[in-house]
Amino acid sequence: MLPSYLTMAAILFCIGLYGALVKRNAVIVLLSIELMLNAVNLNLVAFSKYGDVPSLTGQVFALFAITVAAAEAAVGVAVLIALFRARGTVNVDEFDEMKR
Repeated sequence: MLPSYLTMAAILFCIGLYGALVKRNAVIVLLSIELMLNAVNLNLVAFSKYGDVPSLTGQVFALFAITVAAAEAAVGVAVLIALFRARGTVNVDEFDEMKR
């Protein structure tokens, strides 16, 4: 049962990595990062349940990771809204200069 969870997590992580590296829309990049964090959470929970010594440690770490991901998403969306108001676009290629 563990290999199927690990395979699913690897597929999710690869999809998220592809989206973060290839896409130019900042919203899609943030969603891809969230997808990679969810793949890590899936690994944590799978090893917590099916590991050599099953315990709740992985699940507790997954809860902390979900909390951090929610805070990261809130801050990321706030930064994107500010950048959109200042520049009028959410294209990642346009955010290469600091304001002078």
